[in-house]
Amino acid sequence: MAGRGFGGTAVVTGELVFNTAMTGYQEILTDPSYAGQIVTFTFPHIGNVGTNDEDREALTPVVKGLVTRAKVTRPSSWRDRLDLVGWLERHGIPGIAGVDTRRVTARLRDRGALRACLAHDPAGIAEPEALVERARGWPGLVGMDLASEVSARQRYGWQEAAWSPEGGYGVSDGSGPHVVVVDYGIKHNILRSLAARNCRVTVVPGTASAEAVLALEPDGVVLGNGPGDPAATGVHAVPEIRRLLDAGKPLFGICLGHQMLGLALGARTEKMSFGHHGANHPVQDLGTGKVEITSQNHGFAIADGDLPDNVEVTHRSLFDATIQGIRIKDRPVYAVQYHPEASPGPQDSQYLFDRFLDDVRRQP
Repeated sequence: MAGRGFGGTAVVTGELVFNTAMTGYQEILTDPSYAGQIVTFTFPHIGNVGTNDEDREALTPVVKGLVTRAKVTRPSSWRDRLDLVGWLERHGIPGIAGVDTRRVTARLRDRGALRACLAHDPAGIAEPEALVERARGWPGLVGMDLASEVSARQRYGWQEAAWSPEGGYGVSDGSGPHVVVVDYGIKHNILRSLAARNCRVTVVPGTASAEAVLALEPDGVVLGNGPGDPAATGVHAVPEIRRLLDAGKPLFGICLGHQMLGLALGARTEKMSFGHHGANHPVQDLGTGKVEITSQNHGFAIADGDLPDNVEVTHRSLFDATIQGIRIKDRPVYAVQYHPEASPGPQDSQYLFDRFLDDVRRQP
């Protein structure tokens, strides 16, 4: 499929997915969970607010590329610091415009996420047949541990809190509970959501042992989001999560953390057809009946039918009924598949951070 290239000069291969969010393209492009993927935007106005140093979920974006219907829009925002094309060039990320994204999205919906190759070179690109063969040769995400590629390499503290138009990002005073976050590709707004509640936040690499986590004397532990196949990352992570469970600390899993918590509890995960990528996904809290509109980005899910008796499903997608939340019935351990921190997306699920911290404070 031909179009107009923009952004970085590169030839990339990856899994082609579509995202239905109407805002937050910079947050999407900087979400580490998109490692190994090329994002098709269904919303046409990409680039209209430019980019800045605040609306990012990681310092270094790892998305492979992007696909748009229209030419990237000229920015019109008081917060713009660099237009999107220039930002993509800076990070070496290629894009393609002028593509029938409705057709692409319909094909992905009907056939599932596909292997793709995206090439942009102002001097001319390789023969299409060679690019097709390159796409066919890409191994896919099943069995791929990408979390180890995007996780932090060393421990660090985090103080940056929620953003406001008047003062930018706030700073946590650290007077609240000490929360250790295991970074499998963590989004910054998860950390900000904890810091906004005055938690003392310590981030550790995804390869950290349970012993190393517990040595920090946390009041609670968060298993963060990240990319790739949870079963592949779980080879080294799941045994450590089981040790954290044995230690009895309050535990909260998000996205990849949710999936690997499920694996640690005896469930299995499966590759979804085209996954969930967007900021408008309805999820029902089965305990209250309340429906939340959520931000989601995942291509794997916990499979039904393998959860032990002491684990219950707490949330389900109203799009396809997939599991969106689990908890252990008699312990402060739970997880959700979606992103309560949003960025982009609605704030309906921020209460989950408060629920987690309430459990943390109740511990002796």
